[in-house]
Amino acid sequence: MIGLGTAPIGGLYAPVDEDTARATLNRAWALGIRAFDTAPYYGSGLAERRLGAFLHGKSRDAFTVSTKIGRLLGPDASGWEGAYFDFSRDAALRSLDESLERLGLDRVDIALVHDPDDHYDEALAGAFRALQRLRDEGVVRAIGVGMNQTEMLCRFAREADPDCFLVAGRWTVLDRSAAELLSLCQEHHITVVAGGVFNSGVLVGGTTFDYETASSEVLVRVAALRETCARWGVPLEAAALQFPLRHPAVASIVVGCRAPAEVEEDVLFSQLDVPDALWAELG
Repeated sequence: MIGLGTAPIGGLYAPVDEDTARATLNRAWALGIRAFDTAPYYGSGLAERRLGAFLHGKSRDAFTVSTKIGRLLGPDASGWEGAYFDFSRDAALRSLDESLERLGLDRVDIALVHDPDDHYDEALAGAFRALQRLRDEGVVRAIGVGMNQTEMLCRFAREADPDCFLVAGRWTVLDRSAAELLSLCQEHHITVVAGGVFNSGVLVGGTTFDYETASSEVLVRVAALRETCARWGVPLEAAALQFPLRHPAVASIVVGCRAPAEVEEDVLFSQLDVPDALWAELG
């Protein structure tokens, strides 16, 4: 299953105008996408507001929304500046209330603790416990953690009680570092959503890996992957989209799109036939 990540329509890397954001969401819906991932951090609430406006009037049971807690918006927050970390219980509850207001919804389906890299103890004792209570009360259906690293997700898997993880960029055709995490998730029955399947763009012809300029070593590895795929007549983009879903722990992927054409391309590549022999060669 493919979900749409809303960071790009929140202005990640470059601004996206209102009409283009709306058209992107419309195209995703027309192509059957019904899962949407967002966060207050994405454009200081812009992504949530745009998503909420788009979903207004649609049957609430027709779609799922995940958002995140752990980064509150300051009074002067604008663009991608002005958010600050707060993983306390009270901040988590406030953050979710503010997200619901921006989304125009009475509930979200999934709530994730957002990037608690340097705040594990606070996030576990505060934000995550608050989410557990909300789950127990039926306010949210599922709770978990969303991160770009696997070590701390492994700790959450062992020490907490998450339903799901969003792991970005760590289980891709280029980066396989989430192998231990995925095994743990199978053991603990934790659902995994794979984000960052293009590793910040380097797998679709860009020069960015992990939100920074890709090293020459990474570019060489990507070129080798593209050459391997080409021998089988498969675009690297198709292999990148489909690779994460081959692992039994991964239930879905999230792709971020900033224009309707990107949504169309991703859906097309996700359905392209990839020979078993290519998968065997890629490993």
